[in-house]
Amino acid sequence: MEIFINKLQNHIEHVKRVGEHCTTEETTKQALILPLLDILGFSPYDPTKVLAEFAADFPGVKATERVDYALYCNGQPVMFIEAKPYVANLTNHAPQLSRYFNSSLGVTIGAITNGKEWRFFTDLINPNVMDEKPFLTVDFMKHKAEELVQLAEFKHDNFHVEKLRFFAEENQYIQQFKAVIKKCINEVDIDFVRYVAQQANVQRQLNTKFLETIQPFVKQAVEQAISDTVVKGLSSPTIITAQPIEPKPTKIEETTAINNVPVDIIHPENEKIITTKEEQDLYRIVNELFPETELIGKDTESYYSILFQNKNNRWIFRYDINRKRPTIQFIVPIDEQRRIELSRAGLEVQTNGHVFLDKPEHIYRAVGILRDCLEYCSNDENFKRVLNT
Repeated sequence: MEIFINKLQNHIEHVKRVGEHCTTEETTKQALILPLLDILGFSPYDPTKVLAEFAADFPGVKATERVDYALYCNGQPVMFIEAKPYVANLTNHAPQLSRYFNSSLGVTIGAITNGKEWRFFTDLINPNVMDEKPFLTVDFMKHKAEELVQLAEFKHDNFHVEKLRFFAEENQYIQQFKAVIKKCINEVDIDFVRYVAQQANVQRQLNTKFLETIQPFVKQAVEQAISDTVVKGLSSPTIITAQPIEPKPTKIEETTAINNVPVDIIHPENEKIITTKEEQDLYRIVNELFPETELIGKDTESYYSILFQNKNNRWIFRYDINRKRPTIQFIVPIDEQRRIELSRAGLEVQTNGHVFLDKPEHIYRAVGILRDCLEYCSNDENFKRVLNT
């Protein structure tokens, strides 16, 4: 498995490095898709394992239609792959794959990919009818290789249809359960309040009026339980990176701590700049979330920033603890969709787009927004100067 992970890691870096140069479907196939198939043990040079432009006389399939790749095990096709250009959005782009899938009784696994994202389908809902939603989505731009060990299920020497169907069913249930659990945590509806009260053995009649009375208490308990769990996970000794000295940030390898809890750091040249333990915790959490990204903390008298690649204009967010309630401002605008995302995560958004962040660990609730910020800061086009003509 270690060798597989190393190969996968190298491939991910390859995709990130050359992906934007794959402007056509054919280039995407040659540069991004076939190399991954090779890592999975489906050699593109072996027609007994990979057959390109696969055509078959299936009912419902047009005579001129061909699926881009059919993968073979033991002389039988086991998986169809539809390829799209690197820049293509894969949503609503699998009708041809669906027709091939639905018409071939022997193939129950299908995939559509643009080289950087792979979506895998099967027929869990209706036999021989491809599900509308994938049972597994792998995005090389968002995941680390260590998190993609699920791809090992598709290796040639490990490819078993029934095992994959069980894997797909397991993934589907987990995703459904996660959605329900998130909804319960975010909304804390009456049914959830009733369950908590029953498990807590509350000695009261659990009628609707009483449940509505304790609903805010249950919500607060949920928030505290999540925070306690996160804090416990962060409580192990860690090297704290102090915040930079103006104008150029620098890293300090060790800081004074009491019981492994960082203490406030006073700037050696400006006593008004104090890097609080909350700011240090925030820096540590964000770096744990994105360990492969160069992120530097920078403190000022007004706010604390996380900089992308140590560039002052590419700040991921600005954190202001000098208020009654600490706030955070992201570099991307908080549009309606992001506002809904933050609200559903239990974060309060102000009219100016700033977000209340009462505790550093609440940043875990905004991981999607953080990814948007990283993507924005990674794009040089967003920082080109506009020259007056």
